[in-house]
Amino acid sequence: VQLQASGGGLVQAGDSLRLSCAASGRTLSRYAVGWFRQAPGKEREFVAAINWSGTTYYIDSVKGRFTISRDNAKNTVYLQMNSLKPEDTAVYYCAAKLAFVSGPIYSKVGFYDDWGQGTLVTVSS
Repeated sequence: VQLQASGGGLVQAGDSLRLSCAASGRTLSRYAVGWFRQAPGKEREFVAAINWSGTTYYIDSVKGRFTISRDNAKNTVYLQMNSLKPEDTAVYYCAAKLAFVSGPIYSKVGFYDDWGQGTLVTVSS
C-alpha cells in the first residue's frame, strides 16, 4: 500500500494539528497503521497505532493529548494532536502492515512493511 502523510506545520505550544495518512492501492481498513516520529539526532520512535479492529496504542508521553483514528470511507488514518509541546517537534511518519495481531508489536519500527514520506511538525515555545 502507498501512503501519503500530510498536515504538518509550524505551531505554537498548546496548539493543535491533525495529521493525515492517506492510502492508495489497497484498502487501509484491513491494515494496522502506526505513526512514528523522528527528531533531529534521535532515533525514530513510536507515537500511536491503530489495529485492524480499531484498538489503539499510544506512547505514554502523548496519552490524553493525541488521538489516532481511521476513516475507512476515505481510506485515511488521522493523528489528532492537541496541547502540542516543543518536544513534539519531529518529522512524523505513518506506516502500515496487513496483520491481524494484538499487543506491543505495533510499537516496533520493523513490524511495518510500508511507510509514508513524513511530514514535519514544529512546535515553538
